[in-house]
Amino acid sequence: MARLLRTAFVVSLLLPLVACGGKRNVKTDLAAAKITTIGVNSYLWRASLDTVSFMPLVQTDSNGGVIVTDWYANPAVPAERVKVTISILDQDLRADAVRVAVQRQINRSGDWVTAPVQAASAQRMEDLILTRARDLRRAAIKQ
Repeated sequence: MARLLRTAFVVSLLLPLVACGGKRNVKTDLAAAKITTIGVNSYLWRASLDTVSFMPLVQTDSNGGVIVTDWYANPAVPAERVKVTISILDQDLRADAVRVAVQRQINRSGDWVTAPVQAASAQRMEDLILTRARDLRRAAIKQ
């Protein structure tokens, strides 16, 4: 009887180990919010910073998910300047988790005057950010 109990005890200890056996190459996709300490999706955050890297930054808040650039004038069009505000709204990598607001000014006789922004400008920038974020996520999963 003691031998039977001892055998049952040893089998109960080894049974979980048997379940772990086998060689599987499973890649785990951890959510970006779980592997970083910032308050928003890290792929969207990094992609946003990469997208506006050519512009001077005024404010960055990784916990609140806000990036504000200073006015930027393209050297090819010095009489026009733009300012961008990016808001990351979620910890998930989703299309509706990023919002871009673009302000535009033109120089009229030495004064900067607010001008309308093309409707597609903010949408194009959101698309660039989302594409870059997906690329960053794919690269992280492959590692």
